This record gives sequence, structure tokens and C-alpha cells, in this order.
Amino acid sequence: MSAVVDPKKSTNPNSPKRPYPMERTRNFGICAHIDAGKTTTTERILFYTGAVHKMGEVHEGTTVTDWMEQERERGITITSAATTCFWPARKEEGIAKIFEGQKFRINIIDTPGHVDFTAEVERSLRVLDGAVAVFCGVAGVQPQSETVWRQATKYNVPRIAFVNKMDRVGANFDNALKEMREKLGANAWPVLIPLGKEDYLTGQIDVVNQKALVYNDDDRFGSTYEAVEIPDEHKEMAAQALRDLIEAVADKDEEVGELFLSEKQPTPMQLKQAIRRLVLKSELVPVVGGSAFKNKGVQMLVDAVIDYLPSPLDRLPAKGQDPDDHSVEVLAPADDNNQFCSLAFKLWTDPFVGKLVFFRVYSGKLNKGDSVYNPRTNKTERISRIVQIQADKREDIETVYAGDIAALVGVKNIQTGDTLADPDYSIQLEPPSFPEPVISMAIEPKTKGDREKMGDGLGRLMEEDPTFFVSTNEETGQTIIAGMGELHLDIICDRLKREFNVLTNAGAPQIAYRETILQAANGEGKLVKQSGGRGQYGHVVLEIIPNERGKGNEVESKIVGGSIPKEFIGPSKKGVEEALLNGVVNGSPVIDVKVNILDGSFHEVDSNELAFKMAAIFATKNAMEKAKPILLEPIMKVEVSTPDEFQGDILGDLNRRRGKIMNVETKGNSSNVHAEVPLAEMFGYVNNIRSMSKGRAAYSMEPSHFEQVPAGVLAQIKEQKKG
Repeated sequence: MSAVVDPKKSTNPNSPKRPYPMERTRNFGICAHIDAGKTTTTERILFYTGAVHKMGEVHEGTTVTDWMEQERERGITITSAATTCFWPARKEEGIAKIFEGQKFRINIIDTPGHVDFTAEVERSLRVLDGAVAVFCGVAGVQPQSETVWRQATKYNVPRIAFVNKMDRVGANFDNALKEMREKLGANAWPVLIPLGKEDYLTGQIDVVNQKALVYNDDDRFGSTYEAVEIPDEHKEMAAQALRDLIEAVADKDEEVGELFLSEKQPTPMQLKQAIRRLVLKSELVPVVGGSAFKNKGVQMLVDAVIDYLPSPLDRLPAKGQDPDDHSVEVLAPADDNNQFCSLAFKLWTDPFVGKLVFFRVYSGKLNKGDSVYNPRTNKTERISRIVQIQADKREDIETVYAGDIAALVGVKNIQTGDTLADPDYSIQLEPPSFPEPVISMAIEPKTKGDREKMGDGLGRLMEEDPTFFVSTNEETGQTIIAGMGELHLDIICDRLKREFNVLTNAGAPQIAYRETILQAANGEGKLVKQSGGRGQYGHVVLEIIPNERGKGNEVESKIVGGSIPKEFIGPSKKGVEEALLNGVVNGSPVIDVKVNILDGSFHEVDSNELAFKMAAIFATKNAMEKAKPILLEPIMKVEVSTPDEFQGDILGDLNRRRGKIMNVETKGNSSNVHAEVPLAEMFGYVNNIRSMSKGRAAYSMEPSHFEQVPAGVLAQIKEQKKG
């Protein structure tokens, strides 16, 4: 049985000074496709928990978690925001009843929905114990819904689903549920079904307790509701939903399974405990329906978070490795009495306090004045200030405990994914992983005097954002910035202007092309230089072979007999790796190839590391030219939601953009067009789609894969490069 339903344990992992024990702590994120209602849901939770006394609205730019100027102007979430609130245990039958009269501490992270800021979701899910996946009641499962679902699965994060916007015309709870099962493979079952829909949404049906929760229409804030008998017209549906839920739980839970086979009905408490056990194992997803904007069902969603999502004690101990011996696994159990171990998952530059390092504590506790060790840098640093985050507000605290999320001020040389632990605790946690940038452009300051300020600003922004890269083009001297999309780079330029007071000129966005090969080939490279004194001699023979798509590059030495001495094998490999950074078709990085170093020769006097590195570069280029090199371009998965009357124009336009139409779904009077389109053809699409549909169609896209560039397009690219 999980920790929260068995508070009388023989050992107490909580510190006596801890204000809220771990069994009454919930760390969860709100994740979804753009415009599904994540920020509005978070805002309602903060209102009902008493953390704020006035509901903010996204369209008015007044929400707590969308605190950046760019977020409030654009009505989108750009950076994940952490906030803390408190929720009293209910008197109603349920798991929270064990803690009746006590409050739960809830740490929420509101994450972005736009694919350009997917890194924010990735690093948040890496440190959270649970997630609430929000779905639009009209649109159902959308592309970014699938992305965040995969990210949650990657880190084995238990989930609850919230089908939002049930007040909207065309909302369909059953359809959203069906898509969760079909598109996401989720074992999703409703626990709170919307009572009515569209203009007639009045509340929810509590499936487990077989009650109707009806909201008071006179209370426009949705703060008051009443539990009543289920209306006659919904009784059979509610009873069937309970039967289906019990059967689904009995199929996977032993305790309810035995009751089911004995033809006994589990009590609400037994059923909720069983649902919780399955949620903790990611074997079941409870589904809640409601409308955050119309203030119906959010309180019950918070109750579901308390009832079903894990506390830090319910999660398996964090797994790490010994920094000196990666084969040795080290665990960090959720226990205040253990040694301190945490993961830095986000960096942020605050205009008032400087650099903030957001971190999640997995074990032990950290006091102000303690020292922490970073195994990546092999350095120890004293902690001078710890702050509790409340969106854009900071509150100084003395101590953080296992399971807490907080921020450090004043620490140096920290990167996203660093482990911070007790100096004598040999552990290094696995950092979150991030996708590669797909778009780049040149940038320069409008005045020469701002060059240094721009470099400083870009350096800080790159430190904060693991998907943002800055480099210098050696041929032109231009500064190149790379990111996840047009919006991503637009926000970067905007932040340079507002936060660092640097005005910039940006070039047209460039595609992050890649190169690979179609066949195997051998290559030979030789460097022979004699200039009076000691010369340069290096000679490398190698083969290059196509590797499995997505497997990356591999470089291996097959040298036998010492034709290349051991001390020159390493430099030869480095030469190969350097050559693969710039291919022979377009100068783009080479991916998915395997290089075997086969043979070579050396000179007793003239051979050195540099000579063999250069010879390996020559050999790699020589082999690439013979191996049928091709240029690859990023392909985007695009979904367009459009009224039926504009479907023909949308399809025709996507075809003109070299798009492949995968399928078209019809939902009422609108259609969802799924297509795969080269990124190069999607620039400026937002303006085109608005004009084609009179502003009524919307689209989203996310990176899918790389494909070979057609010959005609390749010729155009080469022509442009010459120009």
C-alpha cells in the first residue's frame, strides 16, 4: 500500500522541523497542447486554494504564472513557472479523509504548450512526481498533447487527465476519452464526468461516489457547489461508468480483482485506493471533465490530485551513479534524514536577485550556509541564499527538505542537469535530455558599441535554455543563433531588447540541414610536409558505412599490427569527428554514419598527433565524396484545424509546400488535417493560413524526422549559397 494511505510507518522519513510531511506533499505539472487551458486551470487552482484572491485571465494578461511581458502580450506560456499553494483534506469519503483537518502542500509547475519551448516541459517532467495532462474538450488529443504524453512516459510520470473546455460548442467528452485510448494508448477511465455540456454544463458526476456535484449559478466564481443525487436521465450512464471503472481496475489490481470475482462491490475507499495504486504504477489514467474558464470542476480536479497522484514517498528512490565509476548505481531515497542530493533543472536570470538555480531535492535537507558538491565541475560551493518560488515572487527560506522544489541564489558555474549533493555523497543523477535545434539565423547589434552587451546577453540566455545555441561562422564572422522555431528565436531577440537593452538586426531564418550517405566507401588521407627541419607525416585509410537512422555517428579503430601507433589512434578519431561536422554537400553536419579506421602508416621522426588528425580529416572527406552523400532536411508534423469550407484551400496550399497529407479527420463542421511538411516551406505560414481562412483556421507543428532533399530543391539551395 502506498505511503499516503498508511501514515503509521515504523520509520519516519520526515524531519521533526518540517512544516509539511512528504505524505502531504504533491509535486505535479500542468502539461498540454497550446491553448488547451493549462494556465487558466493553474490560475483557478491558485484561487480556490487561497494563494490568490482575484482570478487572472490569460486574454487580459493578468495570470500569476504567465508573468513575463512577452507571455502577457502574446497570451502564451513561454517559460515554466513554479508556484506553491495549500489544500485542505476533504470530509467526503476518499483517501484524503485519512488526513482530515490537515492541509496538503501542492507545488505546481505550469509548462508551455508551444513546441518551440518543449525543453521547459522536458526538464519539468524530469523532476516532478506527477502530471495533470489537459485536453481541449473540442479538439481532443492534439500533436503537442502526444509530445508531452511521450515525455511523461519517458520519465515514468503518473498522470491524471483533465478534459477542459466542456462549456465550448462542439465539446465531446466521450470523443476525447476515445482519442486518449487510441492515439496515446492510455488506459483512461472517467472518475468525474461532466454533467451536461456547452451552455448546459452544470457540474460533474462523481463516478466513484455516485453523486452529482452541481455548481451554484449565482456564484460566478464557482466557489460553491452541492453534492446531490444524480438526475434520473443520467443515472444509468453513471452506473455503467462505475461498472466499467471497477472492471478496468479489477483487471489490474489484485485486491479489487478478488472482490470482483466474488461478485462483491468495492467501497469508494477501496476503489480509490486501488485506482491510486494503479496510477502510481502508470497503469491507469483517471479522467476528469470540466471547464476551468467557467469555474466548474477545478476543486474536484485538485481532490483527484490529492487522491491519486504520488507524494515524494510514493516514487522510487532517484537513481544515480558514482561519478568516478559509472557502472556503480547509487540511490537517493526520499528521506530528510539521508544525505543531501538534488538536481538543478532550470536556470533563470532575475533582474533583482541575479541568477536563480531551480532545484528539486530528492533526499536529505539543505540549510542556508551549507556547502554542496557538483560532480561535473568537482567543486564545492557554500549556499548563501535559498528562496521559495511563487511565479515571479521570491520568498527567502532557511531550509529545504526532501521532495521540495526551490531555488538557489548566488551559485556559480551551474548548468541545467547538474547534481548538487553533500560533499561526501558520491552520486550523480541523470540529467534531462533535450532535442537538437532545427532553425538558425544570423544576428548582429544595431550599434557596434552593443556588441559586447549582445554577447553577454546571448551567453546568459544560452545558459538558461538548453535548446538555444550561439556560434560564430568562421568564414563570415557572423554570430549565429539556433533554436526550436521562429517563435523561439523571436522571443530571444525580444528578450535581448527588453532585458539587456540591445537592439538587433536578424537575418532570414536558416534550416538546420544534415548530411548522410547512401553507400559504403573507402577513403585515404595523407599529410606529407618537409620544410628543412622536422616534417609532418600522417597516413590514414578508413571506410565509411551508412548507420541505422537515428543511431548517430560511430568511430571505431580496426587497426591491427601497429600500422598506426596507439598514441595516434585518438587524434585520428578526433580528425574523423571534426570532418563529420562539415559535410561535402552543403557543409552541414553529417549524421548516422559509421567510420572504421582500417590502416595507415607512420614515420619514426615526422609523425605527430596533428599530422594524423589532418590525415583523418582528408580521408573522411575523400570517403564521403565516394559514398553517394545526400542532404537531409527537417520534416515537421503539421496539424491544421479548419472549418470545412476552407479545407480545399488548406490542402492545396500544403501540397504546394511539398507536404504529404497523412489523413483528414472530421469533427462536426470542422476538419483536422494531418500532414508532414518540410520546415523550409513553413516560414510565414501563420500569415498565409489566416488569409486563406479569414482568421478561422489554426495550426501547430513539431519536428518529426529528416528526409532527403529533392534534386530540384538541392540545386536551388546550392545556387542560393553561391549567391
